[in-house]
Amino acid sequence: MMAASAPGRVRIIAGRWRGRRLTIPDLPGLRPTPDRVRESLFNWLMPLVEGAHCLDLFAGTGVLGFEAASRGAAGVVLVEEASAAVDAMRRQAAAFGAEDLEVVQADALCWIAGSGRPFDIVFLDPPFGSGLIGPICRRLGEGGWLRPAARIYIESELDAEGLGLPEGWKILRGRRAGQVRYYLATAEV
Repeated sequence: MMAASAPGRVRIIAGRWRGRRLTIPDLPGLRPTPDRVRESLFNWLMPLVEGAHCLDLFAGTGVLGFEAASRGAAGVVLVEEASAAVDAMRRQAAAFGAEDLEVVQADALCWIAGSGRPFDIVFLDPPFGSGLIGPICRRLGEGGWLRPAARIYIESELDAEGLGLPEGWKILRGRRAGQVRYYLATAEV
C-alpha cells in the first residue's frame, strides 16, 4: 500500500516526476485524488497514456494531468476555475519545466461549450453533488472533444447507474475507495 501524502501536498507516483510533490491550495471542496486511486487508474490506462492527448476538467490540484504528463502523455490541458488552484498549477508546471502542460482558467462547462479538439483521455472530477457528470459527458461526446475509443475517467460519490451517462457510453472498470467511486468509461462518438 502506498504511503499517504503529507497534508497540503500530493505526490506524483510514477514517471519522470516520480516522487515530486504538488502543493494543494487551501480551497473548500478540493479533494485531490488519493495515491491508491491514481495507482489503480493509471494501471488501467497504462497502455494508453504514452503519447496521448489528455484533458483534465475540474483539475483542482492538477495531479491527474501532472501524473499523465509524467508518464509520457504528449500533451495535457488542465481546466480549473479557481484562481488559487490555477496559480498553483502554473507555478508547479514552471518548476517542473512542463512544456507539455497547458493550464486554463475557465469554468469547465463554458470551456467545452463550443466545438473542441479531440482528446484520447479525459479526467472528469466535478464537485460532488453538482449533477454535472451527465451534462458534461453529453457535451464531450457531441462537441468533438473525444477521439474514437477515448477513455473518460469519472470520479463521483454516485454509483454507476446514478451518473447519467449518455446512451452508448460504457463503464469499462469501476471501484470504490471510501465515499469515492471511480470509473473508466468509453463512448460511442
